[in-house]
Amino acid sequence: MTLCPSMRKRSLIPSSIESAMPRETAEMKAADAQTLDLSRDQEYAARALELAARGRGLASPNPMVGAVLLSDGKVIAEGFHTYDALRHAEIIALEAAGEKARGATVYVNLEPCSHTGRTDPCSRALIAAGVSRVVAGMIDPNPAVAGRGLKELRAAGIRVDCSCTSGACADARRLNEAFAWWIRKRRPLVTLKTALTLDGSLVLPRSRNGNESRWITSEISRAEVHRMRHASDAIMTGIGTILADDPLLTDRSGLPRRRPLLRVVLDSRLRLSPKSQVVRSAKGDVLVFTCASASSARAKKLNALGVEVFPIRARRGRPDLQAVLEELGRRDILSVMLEAGPLLNQAALEADLVEKVRLFYAPTLVGLGSSLSGLPSGKRANSLRVRELSSMRTENFGPDFAVEGYLRDVYRNH
Repeated sequence: MTLCPSMRKRSLIPSSIESAMPRETAEMKAADAQTLDLSRDQEYAARALELAARGRGLASPNPMVGAVLLSDGKVIAEGFHTYDALRHAEIIALEAAGEKARGATVYVNLEPCSHTGRTDPCSRALIAAGVSRVVAGMIDPNPAVAGRGLKELRAAGIRVDCSCTSGACADARRLNEAFAWWIRKRRPLVTLKTALTLDGSLVLPRSRNGNESRWITSEISRAEVHRMRHASDAIMTGIGTILADDPLLTDRSGLPRRRPLLRVVLDSRLRLSPKSQVVRSAKGDVLVFTCASASSARAKKLNALGVEVFPIRARRGRPDLQAVLEELGRRDILSVMLEAGPLLNQAALEADLVEKVRLFYAPTLVGLGSSLSGLPSGKRANSLRVRELSSMRTENFGPDFAVEGYLRDVYRNH
């Protein structure tokens, strides 16, 4: 037999040295298997999160949850939760899988519940179905659960993994941040959204005919704002914005939602006109907080037109924002999008009632000065303070860009 050069070379290597050369070991095989398992976990954890996100606008006031059942490397069932359909994601997936669920791995973005609410505990259903493993994206922030579901599963001999792999935990926490805040604080998470020029102006000069204001940001940015509205339970503004711009304040994303977007107006003296767009389009989805009498002729007329007028305690002559948010929390409003002018924005920041901001910047300069130019000069000097954002992200929307950040960690106790 004629040997090729490489084989001839190898045949000349002493056997003692050859035995010491690198080769695939059991440890290497185990490491490869572990990498494969991790990759699979990341894939199906991401799929569970994707399913959960289908509950936007449909799950509130419950959290958004998705579940994937995997057996022999194949998906055998999936599910996601909507409030009106009642059943939780895990139950939907278990019922679809039937007997195939025995020995399966369950991927879910939120710890299975362990308490009885509108439904029985998911933890018990998973135990009864005989699943072998549960991979959860995060622990449930609900004090009624808070790790108890995972503890029950472990006690039943089910392998449980709840780790932050490849950002999955961060994404899971972000998806249900409004629920996490509301379930512990009983007031909604507030996101301050505004559009600005690069030099910080909230308004553009009037058009040449003097009748209309132009949009600051592009149509692409405005479409994203409607997606934000769709993900929110309520939108809040002040009477100043209503009088100046006469906005509709509706969710025009075209995406499904179980409750209409609640349109909240802060109007200390009840100046809201029955002819405004927000009133003319009201269908029980407009709530006005006022310091004026709720039995006045104006209030009665607004009520007749489908607007709820709610008297609230005053603070410095204006509706007390803390009281407003507490009332919204009692109404199962998990998230509020603050779309207002500089006065209300500043009041909310000054009262430390904003958890998150999202600022849309257009590549324009108008030279109108600070976006806080509507504040009295003394107030600007005395009340403003530097606030640092955490977990900042930037994203492009056509010619514009948005900056998003948090003023507090919504998962911490404050």
